[in-house]
This record gives sequence, C-alpha cells and structure tokens, in this order.
Amino acid sequence: MSPNGSDRSSRRPMRRKLPQVLAAGLVLATATGCTYKDFPRLGMPTPVTDEAPRILSLWQGSWAAALATGVLVWGLIIWSVIFHRRSRTKVEVPAQTRYNMPIEALYTIVPFIIIAVLFYFTARDESALLKTSKKPDHVVNVVGFQWSWAFNYLENVDGNKSTTNINSSALSAVPDKWKKTAPAGADGVYDVGTPGERNPQTGNPGPTLWLPKGETVQFVLTSRDVIHSFWVVPFLMKQDVIPGHTNVFEVTPNKEGTFMGKCAELCGVDHSRMLFNVKVVSPERYREHLKDLAKKGQTGYLPSGIKQTDHARNAETKNQ
Repeated sequence: MSPNGSDRSSRRPMRRKLPQVLAAGLVLATATGCTYKDFPRLGMPTPVTDEAPRILSLWQGSWAAALATGVLVWGLIIWSVIFHRRSRTKVEVPAQTRYNMPIEALYTIVPFIIIAVLFYFTARDESALLKTSKKPDHVVNVVGFQWSWAFNYLENVDGNKSTTNINSSALSAVPDKWKKTAPAGADGVYDVGTPGERNPQTGNPGPTLWLPKGETVQFVLTSRDVIHSFWVVPFLMKQDVIPGHTNVFEVTPNKEGTFMGKCAELCGVDHSRMLFNVKVVSPERYREHLKDLAKKGQTGYLPSGIKQTDHARNAETKNQ
C-alpha cells in the first residue's frame, strides 16, 4: 500500500471519533439542566437577596453558552489543523470551496440565533428585576453626593399616621409616584456619612445602611451633583444615581450580615472613597435602629438632590 493510502487509513478512526467527542462535550456543557447552585459562581459573590440568584443564573448561562461556542470553534480549528494540513507528498493546490450557500447561510443564521437567545433571557430577567410594587415593606431614598452617601428612611417611626412629612421640600427630587409607595405617616429619619467614617463592627470605610431581613425594600436613587452608581456587591445588581432623574429598584434581603457597597461610576477625584456598608438585621432590630436615629435628632429628611426633570425631548427649532 502506498504511503498516502496508509496515511489516509490511519486518519479514519480519528475522524470518526472526533465528532463524537465534540458532540459529547457540547451535551455536557449545555444540556445538564443544572440550577445556579450546581455551577460555580464564576467570580460572583454569594447572593444575599431573593432577586440575586436570577442574576447569577443569567451570568452562568452566558458563560455556558460562550463555552459551548468556544468548544465548537476550537474543535473546528483543531480539526482543520490536523486533518486538512498540507500533504508532504502533494504540492498541488487543494480544492477550493466558495459560494457555498448552505455554509454561508449557516454562519449567518447561527450567530443571529445565539444573539436572539441571549437577548431574550437578558430582557426577561431585566424586566423581572426592575418590577416594583405599589406598597413595599420599606422605602429608602439613597442620595449620592461627592464624596459619600446619605440615606433617607421613609418610615413611620413614631407610629402616628398623622405626623407625615412626606411632602417635605427636602424630598423634592423624589417624584410623587414614589412618595406614594411609602407607608402612611412617614415622618422619616436619616443617616449620612463621610469617606473617613468606618463601620464599628467590620472596620470597613463609609456609612452604614441598615435593612431588615425577609422584607421588601424599595430604593429610590437620587443625586445632588454628578452621576454616581449604587452597588451593593452581594446584591449582584447596581443602578446609576443620576441628577435630575430617578432610578428605582427593589430587593428582599435574605441573609443577615454586613456587606460592602461602593460607587461604580467614575464621579470625580475621590470616587474611590465613595464606599458604604449594608447591614442586614432582623426586622425588630431594624425598627430599633430607626428609633435610635430619631433619639439622636436625625428626624425628617436630608435634601435628596436635583429636582426631577422631564424626559429628554428634541428641542431643536426649525428656521422659518
């Protein structure tokens, strides 16, 4: 048998096995049906809210899809390198493949399908994560400013529904729509920090925002100056804090502890010092903390920022 014939025969078993190996890898990577708990977190911290596992699952699913695509592409590259390399005994140009409509349609349609699937899951999860309730258990106005944070707790601290000051001028940056979600009689308390402040339990820099475990908290985000970003790391979610525009989202903390937060938007020279802490405690301890703030004289609300503006409009005028 010629050298060429023996070479071709030795390649056949490998050619038969490689597609099986690639198929098995794709099945293992994409069809295991595992939940987010079965995968490593891939760099994400442990979720501490009811909503965070949805974000973690989307993150892991995106990595799984990327891995499956990578395995396929790497497999095709290796296949070409091994089985379609230039022959040592033949010098003629191999057969050229061009204007192959099935192949061209394949590499046009497949990327579109991949993008469409990723877009669907992203849009689905984003819609679910940004849903807000008409009457959450708690409402907190988070105020970003250079170079720290203030927290207005829109709460009925004294238990008297007739002592509300929800229409205080300090909350002018909060639209009426979100003021209505606060509990009746929200007289409110506040807390404010400085970059040099530290949490007494952990020693971590920044002020501490207290939240109750197992109860829904609605965050109303406002800014006094420039764009900031409110990011509690183990919430796996962040939202921009924009002057003149209000962003809102809700979470339900499900794990007690003290967690780190930070500004995730470059906001100026001391951006790196815009740190804060989130302390999740029992509902009873949370109410005690609100009363402690009231005893310190921190009642009412701090100025929340720049007044809400209308949506952007095309203000260009035409010359007559």
